[in-house]
Amino acid sequence: MNSFLPEGKRSYNAAVGSYEGLKRAMERGDILEAKALSCDQEHNLRVDLPGVRGVIPREEGALGIREGTVRDIALLSRVGRAVCFTVKDIISEDNGLTAILSRADAQQKCAEQYLSTLCPGDVIPACVTHLEPFGAFCDIGCGLVALMPIDAISVSRIEHPDERFTVGMDIFAVIKSIVGSRVTLSHKELLGTWEENISRFAIGDTVTGVIRSIENYGAFVELAPNLAGLAELRDNIHVGDTAAVYIKSILPQKMKVKLIIIDHFHEDRLPDAPEYYITEGHIEKFVYSPPDCGRIIETDFG
Repeated sequence: MNSFLPEGKRSYNAAVGSYEGLKRAMERGDILEAKALSCDQEHNLRVDLPGVRGVIPREEGALGIREGTVRDIALLSRVGRAVCFTVKDIISEDNGLTAILSRADAQQKCAEQYLSTLCPGDVIPACVTHLEPFGAFCDIGCGLVALMPIDAISVSRIEHPDERFTVGMDIFAVIKSIVGSRVTLSHKELLGTWEENISRFAIGDTVTGVIRSIENYGAFVELAPNLAGLAELRDNIHVGDTAAVYIKSILPQKMKVKLIIIDHFHEDRLPDAPEYYITEGHIEKFVYSPPDCGRIIETDFG
C-alpha cells in the first residue's frame, strides 16, 4: 500500500485504536491517519485516537511551521479533516495516556521517500484541496500541496477551476515541473488527444456542450474538456449556457469542429468527475494535435 497518499485517502488502520498498535507504529515509524478534532489557542491539534489523547504540537503540525514559511492557517484548516502523522512518543499523565504525534515528520518522509523520486512527466494521484481563480491546489501526498495552473487543467479554456473540480475531488495529475520543493502539476495531457476526443462524435450527431466563449465570428462550445467546436452565433446565448448542438463538419487537418446551436438553456451543475485516458506511468511527450494537422500542440516533459 502507498503510505504517501493524499490525506483522507487511507483506509482505517487498527494501530490508531489501541496503545499496543500505536507503540508498534512508533517503533516502526509508520504513517497513520485520523481526524483532527480541534485546535487550541497555541495551535496544537487534538487528534481523535480511541482511548488515548492524541496531540500534534504546533511545530509538528506541518513542514515549514517551525521555520515560519507556512502559516498557522494550515493547521486551523485541518480541524474536522483527516491528518496523517507519525507517533513520536506516548507519555503517561494524570488524566491518562497522551500520544505525541508529528504531521511534519510524516510530510518529511513523504518528501524524501516519494516526492524526491518523481520527475516531470510522472502521473500521480492527487486530491483537490482548494480552488483559486489562477489554479487548483492539490494534495499530492501527506498534505503536501502542489499548484495546477488554470491553463494546465484542460485544453478547452475555463474561467475558473470550479468549472472542472470540486474541493475533495480525487483526480490524477502529471508532474509539470519541480523546482526545489515547489511542484507544479498539469492535467490536460491525461484527458486525451484531439483524435481520441473526436472519436466519440460523428457528423450529423446532435449532442450537448457548454458555451465557453462568444466572439464576433461565433461561439466556442465545449464538447469535452479537451475538445471544443465553433458554432454559428445565435441570439440570447450566454457563456456558461448548456447548448444542444448539431455537428455540421469535422476537419482533422485544421483541428476544427463546426457546430449549429439547436437550443440552449442555463442550468446549475457541479463538475463531473474527469474521464481519463491516462492514469499511471510516465509521459515523455504529449501531442494533442492530429498527425496531418498543420498546427502542432504538444507538451514536452523531457
